[in-house]
Amino acid sequence: MAAPHARLPLLLLPFLVVALLAAAPLPSAAGADAFDVRRHLSTVTRYDAARGSNSAVSSPSMSDKCRVIHLNLVARHGTRAPTKKRIKELDRLAVRLEALINEAKQSPESDSLNKIPSWIKGWESRWKGRTKGGELVSEGEEELYNLGTRVKERFQDLFEEEYHPDVYSIRATQVPRASASAVAFGLGLLSGKGKLGPGKNRAFSVLSESRASDICLRFFDSCETYKAYRKRKEPDVDKQKEPILEHVTAALVNRYHLNFTTQDVSSLWFLCKQEASLLNITNQACGLFNEAEVYFLEWTDDLEGFVLKGYGESINYRMGLPLLKDVVQSMEEAIVAKEENHPDGTYEKARLRFAHAETVVPFSCLLGLFLEGSDFERIQREEALDLPPMPPHGRNWKGSVVAPFAGNNMLVLYQCPGKTSDDSTTSGGQNNSYFIQVLHNEVPVSMPGCGNKDFCPFEEFKEKIVKPHLKHDYNMICKIKPPVAKEELASFSSMVSKYFSGLFSGYRVVSAEDIESEL
Repeated sequence: MAAPHARLPLLLLPFLVVALLAAAPLPSAAGADAFDVRRHLSTVTRYDAARGSNSAVSSPSMSDKCRVIHLNLVARHGTRAPTKKRIKELDRLAVRLEALINEAKQSPESDSLNKIPSWIKGWESRWKGRTKGGELVSEGEEELYNLGTRVKERFQDLFEEEYHPDVYSIRATQVPRASASAVAFGLGLLSGKGKLGPGKNRAFSVLSESRASDICLRFFDSCETYKAYRKRKEPDVDKQKEPILEHVTAALVNRYHLNFTTQDVSSLWFLCKQEASLLNITNQACGLFNEAEVYFLEWTDDLEGFVLKGYGESINYRMGLPLLKDVVQSMEEAIVAKEENHPDGTYEKARLRFAHAETVVPFSCLLGLFLEGSDFERIQREEALDLPPMPPHGRNWKGSVVAPFAGNNMLVLYQCPGKTSDDSTTSGGQNNSYFIQVLHNEVPVSMPGCGNKDFCPFEEFKEKIVKPHLKHDYNMICKIKPPVAKEELASFSSMVSKYFSGLFSGYRVVSAEDIESEL
């Protein structure tokens, strides 16, 4: 990646942004069809838009004798409504736009009102008056239902037997949009497997842990070190985004003759993402920005995701160790079951999880996905990575790819008879070889930690990708030592008490120098 963490480039960033935005032409009519803003909404991107033309990608071929014996799925919830906090932001935006229109009416420039897009006049939020938000919307239900249907079709042999919650484990966080996503997926996966209704559905179990103790799917909630890092880093991220917001704001003020602030532009960009993602409206808020501006605003969102959720700091993904261990353990148990010839129906064949971007992004980082060049080796050496390069440079780290709505990682465990090589055998003299394939958003991806292979021998996967992370421990990395220990405060209080007692009872007086030396 080209842009380093060092402070010096931040001083040059405003000049770079000016040059790039000035050089970037407005999209031409001929190229307008090729550009679709719905694919550039960072983590607010719909799943179908993120997948693009990759929906029909098939897996690389393995030996016909190899078969899938276990599947791990870690998925984000589907498309959701704006949260309550964001609904309030859009309500404030409506008030602000009305004030800007009234201000423009007082302008001496006669053509000012002519430059204002008609939709802005009298605009009201689609979510006005709502007191609750963040729920899974119908589009999100469809995303997960269709994903479940495709998973069933892709791994027919794995899901051929009758459903049992211990064989096909479905888990979700205690957040309604995540559990609703699990239900939608389960309906797609198990349609035609029961007797309920015309779709022959069947009931199934969705397990959830308390939000306060779920360190497998909501590890970020319990990790005090991460929460402190995020609180400390958010102002820095805002400063890094500021130059782009300032120059996009200046461009919009000049274009529409409205006195937008950077906060206005930030809210308008959020509105663009909501309209395009949830309502398929691209000619209102999104229409305010030209193609180059969209690319830069998308980059600011991706930068925030990189720094606060991804490779920006190792705590972001190391706190996901409980999930990584859970994934590996489930595969090891499946291997034991196969080696000991356990009959079908007596062991788990799939572990299906539904959570959040804050879950999927760290897990992708633990697997070493979306890295540039030699970044995987740098992570193994625990070195900080560079920031994603700015447009027009390409980058692997894009929120629309890493964690769109319903974004997912599937780890597929294959059993192949016979020892295909010395490197691919498992311990204990087993007669089978086991391989891992990673599918990101249903597309096979190579693993940098496994020599960029699409199929990684299971033991090599554990040794080269998993083991380096295991030298860390969740409880150790996620706890913060208090600035002053309670014992020290108690000791200080005791000393002060003795000091005042000594004044009146003849005890030896504890001097100020004594207190300072203790501190």
